[in-house]
Amino acid sequence: MFCSRTWLLGAAVFVWLCCSCMLNGADGQNITDPIEVTALRAIRNSLIDPNRNLSNWNRGDPYHHEHDFCEPWLRQLLTMNLSGTLSPELGRLSYMQILDVMWNQISGSIPKEVGNIRSLKLLLLNGNQLTGPLPDEIGYLPNLDRIQIDQNQISGPIPKSFANLNKTKHLLLDNNNLSGYLPPELANLPRLSTSDFRSDQLDNNHFDGATIPDSYGNMSKLLKLSLRNCSLQGPIPDLSRIPHLAYIDLSSNQLNGSIPPYKLSENMTTIDLSGNNLTGPIPANFSGLPQLQTLSLLNNSLNGSVPASIWQNKTFNGNASLIVDLQNNMLSNISGSVSLPANVTVRLQGNPICSNTNLVQFCVPQNENKTVSHTPGATNSSDNCLVQSCPSPYEYAPNSPCFCAAPLIVGYRLKSPGFRDFEPYWVPFERCLTTDLELNPFQLEIASVFWEEGYRLRMNLKIFPVYVDNTSSHLFNTTEVQRIRSMFTGWNIDDTEIFGPYELLDFPLRAPYIDVIPSKSGIGKGALAGIVVGTFAGAVILSAVVSLLMWRLHMNKYTAVSKRRRLSKIIIKIDGVKDFSYQEMALATNNFDASCQVGQGGYGKVYKGILADGTVVAIKRSLQGSLQGEKEFLTEIELLSRLHHRNLVSLLGYCDEEGEQMLVYEFMSNGTLRDHLSGAAKEPPGFAMRLRIALGSSKGIFYLHTEADPPIFHRDVKASNILLDSKFTAKVADFGLSRLAPVPDIQGMTPGHVSTIVKGTPMRGYVDPEYFLTHKLTDKSDVYSLGVVFLELLTGMHPISHGKNIVREVKVAYRFGMIFSVIDKKMGPYPSDCMERFVNLALQCCQDETDNRPSMSEVVRELESIWLMMPESDTKTSESLIANPGKVVTPPSSSSDLKNHAPYVLGDISGSDLISGVIPTITPR
Repeated sequence: MFCSRTWLLGAAVFVWLCCSCMLNGADGQNITDPIEVTALRAIRNSLIDPNRNLSNWNRGDPYHHEHDFCEPWLRQLLTMNLSGTLSPELGRLSYMQILDVMWNQISGSIPKEVGNIRSLKLLLLNGNQLTGPLPDEIGYLPNLDRIQIDQNQISGPIPKSFANLNKTKHLLLDNNNLSGYLPPELANLPRLSTSDFRSDQLDNNHFDGATIPDSYGNMSKLLKLSLRNCSLQGPIPDLSRIPHLAYIDLSSNQLNGSIPPYKLSENMTTIDLSGNNLTGPIPANFSGLPQLQTLSLLNNSLNGSVPASIWQNKTFNGNASLIVDLQNNMLSNISGSVSLPANVTVRLQGNPICSNTNLVQFCVPQNENKTVSHTPGATNSSDNCLVQSCPSPYEYAPNSPCFCAAPLIVGYRLKSPGFRDFEPYWVPFERCLTTDLELNPFQLEIASVFWEEGYRLRMNLKIFPVYVDNTSSHLFNTTEVQRIRSMFTGWNIDDTEIFGPYELLDFPLRAPYIDVIPSKSGIGKGALAGIVVGTFAGAVILSAVVSLLMWRLHMNKYTAVSKRRRLSKIIIKIDGVKDFSYQEMALATNNFDASCQVGQGGYGKVYKGILADGTVVAIKRSLQGSLQGEKEFLTEIELLSRLHHRNLVSLLGYCDEEGEQMLVYEFMSNGTLRDHLSGAAKEPPGFAMRLRIALGSSKGIFYLHTEADPPIFHRDVKASNILLDSKFTAKVADFGLSRLAPVPDIQGMTPGHVSTIVKGTPMRGYVDPEYFLTHKLTDKSDVYSLGVVFLELLTGMHPISHGKNIVREVKVAYRFGMIFSVIDKKMGPYPSDCMERFVNLALQCCQDETDNRPSMSEVVRELESIWLMMPESDTKTSESLIANPGKVVTPPSSSSDLKNHAPYVLGDISGSDLISGVIPTITPR
């Protein structure tokens, strides 16, 4: 009986080895599951590839693996002049996350088998010649973030199943042959921010006789609604319930009735209702919209007066402007002053009002200017350099003293921006893009910008090496070119709300970068040979495993520690993280010399090390014989090897030999956040830097809660676990106590918490009180801990010091109007309205009741909103601190100086609220 059970166990292990996603090839590389190799070759055979871009797919392994669950990315097939069809074999690529075949000539229908790719996040099929209906199966993909099927020839209705796309933020179906009606169920999508069904060609997307469902007014996350030229009828629904709506385009339809008088979002930049059958007066709700750039109501039957309040008392930032196009209506007069601010254009040609000779300036035919101009805020330092002194392909880098450098060229497009005038958003766009790319803003030059049909914003970007001094390199090194390119091709740039989704159109590697990205080649011995050798190796391993199991079952002499050690070996092998030897670690740290030690905790010590290739790393060395340290060691490897985000510390490798367990991380040269907030810090950060650190930390936690698969609760968020790199980018560290979020049970229900004993630092003020009492760990437990970190950023205090709790101290100070007494005086000046909202957010995160705290998505959104409110001079100071860490903002010299700031009032928070622990809901201005 014993031998029979062992044989069955061995057979099961053998099947697992043969069918696992990764096998070891003949040359030691990872190769693809043979089933997926067959699928990829079928996909290749269904495509016509005149430029032989996919020729390597016939030689060995067609794609590589990333992370620990074999996540291949079928991306970078955009603009390859491919034709043919999409094979149903796509459904076999069960770990794929990005399907990108944009801007080719692929025809045929979208195979329904795409619905089998449960891990798919980006479905990018736009710019082809696809026909047939949208498969219902797409609506059941649980992880889809973006659907781009625009600019094809797709026909039929929008499937009702799309109402299940709970993670989808961008739904772009414009310029197809869609028909039927608009499903009202789409209003239930919780994350949808861009809804674009427009047609820029007169024969496409005709929802004949359909109306806009009233339920669309309930899309609480919607930022842009574009239903242009869709043959829609009926009235305009009430859209006033969409709090952040910034862009409405319902033009060129057959909408009728009057324009609803409801108050619109103050974020509104664009309202286009032109080319309909609208009647009645122009309502007053178009007045008092501070961000409004375009109001187009031409070609309707509107009557009555034109309210001058639309443009009166409007303040413009920089070169911002307002266009009010009311041509071809039945408007008779202007109500209010007829004088126009310099940046306002009003068009009234084709109205009875133009019979008034005093208003002739409004009635001159004008064409819309689609060119984009920009006036820089400062003179480019290269303006005084000698003409043509940089040899091609070098050119003067911006904001440098006549520094010749070779830029990277990028073709980039904003597919569906929430504005029609880019000028006010020029600098914020540069800031957002360079932040995501981990570059300095002055390294980016927007060489040209122009609007394309359908209000898509096309850009040509240049990215320059950074100038530091006369020893600066004139080129990016190979690693940096590959990193920047992978950020674009991997779709790792965040889709900020106002800029919407983007497209990478081109990333040509010109001289002197032509050979930086080597052409991909197949495995020399071919996939089949690798599979055979891998299977053979698996059989050998199987024999050893079976023998070991038999011996263990017979002798039963292994200790719990050795079991864990064997488990760690298996996990490490699957994860594929780099295996360092003990000798490499000793050499990197001068035999763990005390002078290399940079930190210490309950797990052991942290050393700064320099590897043989010159890479500076942080080495965390666990205490020998520590069972808790060993468990954390396994947890960190298991989690960090598959987590990849710019605000999480990266795991580079591990060492597990000679009784030692060490983890190797990227080195964070600016230490911990706690170091910079301590009283001993020589150069405490200013408010802008603290806000930037809070935003980066929040994005890291938000990634863990929503993007990690499965989601993760950190369980030990604190200032000493937030590290700062050389650019003061905040990165969350230390995942030894983290736990996976609960998964659905057999009925498909997902528990709201994980039951576990309290971990972290319960006696140091970071632990969620509800978790401490009930042992129910939730995502809101991390929110509470992060709120405490926010209070540390605001006050500089420790969470618990001399028996005082930071949460209680801030609430009490708030109650008695003494908030300035606890704000860190070393922070320097700050905008009062930004400080107001930051304190409000921190206190709400620290609510005792879990349900009263915001989610991480709300936290990130509020911090981004606060950052956008910051004066440009303050954000530039923050960037200057990165480039020149020695420069600090001059703090107020006394508490009396602080009182001279603008009044600090948090809206509608009473003393009784603070006593009861209730903080009102955040209401962005």
